[in-house]
Amino acid sequence: MDNFIVSARKYRPATFNTVVGQAHITNTLKNAIKTGHLAQAFLFCGPRGVGKTTCARILAKTINCTNRTENTEACDKCESCESFNSGASLNVSELDAASNNSVDDIRNLVDQVRYAPQLGTHKVYIIDEVHMLSQAAFNAFLKTLEEPPKHAIFILATTEKHKIIPTILSRCQIFDFNRIQIEDIASHLAFIANSENITAEKDALHIIAQKADGALRDACSIFDQIVSFAGNNVTYKDVIDNLNILDYDYYFKVTDSILNSNISTALLIFNEILNNGFDGHNFVAGMGDHFRNLLVSKDPETLQLLEVGSNIKDKYKDQSGKCSLTILIKGLTILNKTDISYKASKNHRLQVELALMQLCSLTSIGNEAEKKNDIGLQLKASTAPITAKSAASAPIEKPKAESFSTSLPIQKAAPVAENATVVKKPLIKTATPSINQHLNTEIKTDKSKEENPTQNNSSQPKNNFTQQQLESAWNKYANEQKEKGKTNLSTNLLNKKPVLTEGTIIEFAINNKAIEETINEDKITFLGFLRKELSNYSIQLNLVMISIEDKTNLYTATDRYKRLAEKNPLINKFKQTFDLDIEF
Repeated sequence: MDNFIVSARKYRPATFNTVVGQAHITNTLKNAIKTGHLAQAFLFCGPRGVGKTTCARILAKTINCTNRTENTEACDKCESCESFNSGASLNVSELDAASNNSVDDIRNLVDQVRYAPQLGTHKVYIIDEVHMLSQAAFNAFLKTLEEPPKHAIFILATTEKHKIIPTILSRCQIFDFNRIQIEDIASHLAFIANSENITAEKDALHIIAQKADGALRDACSIFDQIVSFAGNNVTYKDVIDNLNILDYDYYFKVTDSILNSNISTALLIFNEILNNGFDGHNFVAGMGDHFRNLLVSKDPETLQLLEVGSNIKDKYKDQSGKCSLTILIKGLTILNKTDISYKASKNHRLQVELALMQLCSLTSIGNEAEKKNDIGLQLKASTAPITAKSAASAPIEKPKAESFSTSLPIQKAAPVAENATVVKKPLIKTATPSINQHLNTEIKTDKSKEENPTQNNSSQPKNNFTQQQLESAWNKYANEQKEKGKTNLSTNLLNKKPVLTEGTIIEFAINNKAIEETINEDKITFLGFLRKELSNYSIQLNLVMISIEDKTNLYTATDRYKRLAEKNPLINKFKQTFDLDIEF
């Protein structure tokens, strides 16, 4: 059996022109070689699988090439290039800092730097994962990195730039590698598939590129895995089955049910997704991406932000035309909130289903808003001024009978002058009140009845009562509240006695806002108890705030100290003599 070489190694770029998605790096390095402005140290940093080590090897190979092309590329024919391609070049030394991170390893490297190259002009030292070096190793490397011999060039590569000490960063030219775009990865995979005589659908390659998350090496590994699964014919279905990715069709179907306000269909599709083994959180995140793609598809200028295959892009264009901008923005808000609160929820399925119900309700809410706008426009049109002649010639319409009666007197219309302008006001029928309005009306009515029980109720008893009877009923209510667990309210009521003033007005003295708020929260129930207990529904309760001078309670240590110092001035002298502080 032939030795299999993975695509990431077999199709690894060998020249600057074949590096994928890093043109800003390769152009700078080629110009530096062409003009002879090579630094003594480079730092290549960026995410995994984007070409850091590859560019370092290409740079080392091109520097020592004796017959470079006009495009500043290695010729692959000279002795230096052939030795590099065979892995026998003595001018290029690679060090893995993950396993060689001690001071002794750096000292050995520094000892090798002194020797000049036997073939070529430069010796290149590539240190991969340089952030793994210890603090002592970094310090041992500083002097050599700053002033190396003329023939030595250091290329450091790392995925975690923030872990490298500033003294190392200041001695290097820093190159930041970008994540590779999805289109670039898909094009490179198409090149590999063509070279290997593999038929691959464009949508399938786009899915692989999205799954790779900007890393070309990961994309090549996934591609090899799919080829092992599907053979030489890679389809979109093979990719989503093997990588356990939710099909785009599900998102399109759910969106159609949302546009049709069909809650049952949306819930059934979600149930099918769960039965296929997919996670609800991934579905929510996917729906968020789907709504984002629909929003991007509505404007031709932002269509370039859509990173999907051509077939799927056409589907997005068609469905985005059916979606209003308001629905997409509100839908994104709902999905974003669901994504944030998903992990905190105990019932994950209900969380997603509730979001689907809200999404399906967006269309009906939008239609109602449009109807209201249409009614508003019609009302504005109906209020246009008309002349007296046209008003006189117009037939008099009898008002339709309403379902409610009114006791208001009917006023006769005043005579209209001949040249007067008459503005016809529309007869607007009161809309059906909502549940919240109905409840608020009932609550207001109940409160008004409890606060003013004598209104429209002349038959209520108004028996006289004494101060002793008032205190007895007062204490009875306070003790009942204590048994119910309202200790704070009970204590405040029992703290002072109520005073019966003129007629049925009760005054109760308080000394701070907290007590006032506590009593006011229970005032309606309290008044009802007193009126029923004392058989007098004219009782009113007034809370009287005592001024600050009348307060005798000292709440802080500073207040108590000041009061003591006023009574005995020697306390201040005692405090200053022994340098004492007030204990809080």
